[in-house]
Amino acid sequence: MNRQRLGVLLVLLTLGAVPAVQSRPVICSTTLEAPPPAQEPGMPVEVTRCAPVQSTTALVEERFYTWTAPFASGVDLLHQVTDVLGIAVGGVQGNRFMGFGFPDQTIIWDGTALENTYAVLLEEQSDPVPWRTVDIFNGFDGSLADDARPSVPERATADTTFPPVRALW
Repeated sequence: MNRQRLGVLLVLLTLGAVPAVQSRPVICSTTLEAPPPAQEPGMPVEVTRCAPVQSTTALVEERFYTWTAPFASGVDLLHQVTDVLGIAVGGVQGNRFMGFGFPDQTIIWDGTALENTYAVLLEEQSDPVPWRTVDIFNGFDGSLADDARPSVPERATADTTFPPVRALW
């Protein structure tokens, strides 16, 4: 019986009756977390979460064509009719009904979506707490003539009014 089901499934797959499935890269991360209240306390539970990964290029392209179709796929009869009626048909392939809006409005909406995506991507790239280090000696604050003369240490008077403080940057 199982061979017969497998044979029918293979025939359907070859004929295209079953919709094709597309896959994207997935990243999984495993963490140790506290157990739920129903379990005995003290033993951590291993939890694995998986999420699909989308490249930055694909994300920006998807956002750029959210409300308006690309020019090449947007110059057909469907888009000419929908543009006149104020129906927004967008997406990268230009086949997704998005709502009501004339082309000038959908371009503004696409620009806003792209601006928001850019802001999020820029925020993800930068560390919220900047790294601060002590300045290093650069060697350009003197002259070669000073190095030729024997240096005599000057007596510096220490100002004891305020203790020295190291800067944060």
